[in-house]
Amino acid sequence: MTQIGHGNAGHTLHLPDGTRVELAWAALTDTGLRREVNEDSFIADSPIFAVADGMGGHAAGDFASAAVVTRLASHVGESIVGTSEIDASLRAAVDDMRRGAGVTDEGSGTTVTGVAVAVVGGRAAFLVFNIGDSRVYRLRGGELEQLTVDHSIVQELVDAGQITREEADTHPHANVITRAVGFHEAPVPDYRAIPLEAGSRILVCSDGLTKELTPYGIRHFLLANPRPQSAARQLMDAALGNGGRDNVTVVIVDVVDVTAPADADTGIVERTGDVPRD
Repeated sequence: MTQIGHGNAGHTLHLPDGTRVELAWAALTDTGLRREVNEDSFIADSPIFAVADGMGGHAAGDFASAAVVTRLASHVGESIVGTSEIDASLRAAVDDMRRGAGVTDEGSGTTVTGVAVAVVGGRAAFLVFNIGDSRVYRLRGGELEQLTVDHSIVQELVDAGQITREEADTHPHANVITRAVGFHEAPVPDYRAIPLEAGSRILVCSDGLTKELTPYGIRHFLLANPRPQSAARQLMDAALGNGGRDNVTVVIVDVVDVTAPADADTGIVERTGDVPRD
């Protein structure tokens, strides 16, 4: 388990185009009630917020998730991060895993998901990225939306109409993912750009949270707690109270304010799947 950054009640970013963004965030992780080791790692420091859920055995999973967040943390302090920087960080993390191949004979790997402050199409945005079944959600106007699509066997079955979303949660292959960072494979993240909007809240979490809480429950705790730290704590407590079957990691990012330059075009178009690689 590697934790980089924790919480910040108010951080101001000045983007290259003059846009001023104020963020607040909090992050928590817990081993859970049935695991001996926490293989989750996170980075929660502007401009990048991500969760990695390691796999491949205790030592290997911890090593893999730590490699990913450590490489992503190299962008802390920058004003924006693009797809090329994230791609390069993930490739470097895979190289780090190869150098640590003696951790297990089978190798190591991890999921990763998160958001980074970026400029897409000339406009300020959150760049959402994902490999595996950890997730990013957005709470906006009281509505909760899952922004990532799981790379998993059960998601493919749901997409094909062979099982329902409810059946996926109890399916015997619920933990089998189809894409990861590591295991000697090139990392291929999905990207999505969403507008930076004041009043929106982002949740980045490992599947240890979503195994224990429904989207309705997640929405309830995000709405009931205006401060990121209290929202993260209540989500964590609820996940542990519902069984805590896996490691649980929660990162919450609030967009407190966005002030664009006076001459800026404020029409931000949300883009999914066609985010240009810079």
